[in-house]
Amino acid sequence: MPRRFGSVMITTLSFDLDDTLWPIAPAIEAAEQALRDWLQQHWPTVAKAWSAERMAELRDGLWQQHPELAHDFTRLRQLAIERMLQPAGGSAADVDAAFDVFYEARNRVQFYPEARAVLDRLAGRYRLIAISNGNACLRRTGLDAVFVTGIHARQVGVAKPDPAIFHHACAAIGERPERVLHIGDHPRQDVEGALQAGLRAAWLDRDQRDWPERPDQVPRLRCLAELERWLERIPS
Repeated sequence: MPRRFGSVMITTLSFDLDDTLWPIAPAIEAAEQALRDWLQQHWPTVAKAWSAERMAELRDGLWQQHPELAHDFTRLRQLAIERMLQPAGGSAADVDAAFDVFYEARNRVQFYPEARAVLDRLAGRYRLIAISNGNACLRRTGLDAVFVTGIHARQVGVAKPDPAIFHHACAAIGERPERVLHIGDHPRQDVEGALQAGLRAAWLDRDQRDWPERPDQVPRLRCLAELERWLERIPS
């Protein structure tokens, strides 16, 4: 059943994805390994030239060179693959094939232990959406079964904490910002961004980090099970 914040009814829960529903580092490591394995099979000379360390340096360098793409992890990854393959004669089709290998593996995420069961239950009481700076696919991760939509920075052209991405999400579902509670792990991108856009916010702090500036109205939760219990304590 939807819950109230003061006189406002919360109808929608918005979730960050990476490091909120699953740890992102293992997924990216596995995806980069899948890409290296593919290169070893199809482009062995490229695989030999590009160690994991050199690939990481390329990725980080492109991030610095292209701040205009900070909201578009897909394009940054494609650029990195282009830099590796094109000097060896790789075509656009080869770049696409390599990226598909990476992207498929990137979406084989391992949910935090409680996450999927809690989402399944919450989906029966609230409308669930995703607002992410990353490029995870709801369908490939299986979240399309419980989320009504997912808004990604790439499609909006800006990333959290920009209010525009939150407003875009609210417009997509036809809901007022104050009736949406956003849950995420990042104090600035998720919590402050949501509050500045007029949404409610909850901080998912699995690692027990220090954030003395946390607003008093923002709950600090260690896992999604705590979110579920916290929501139950709010009057309906």
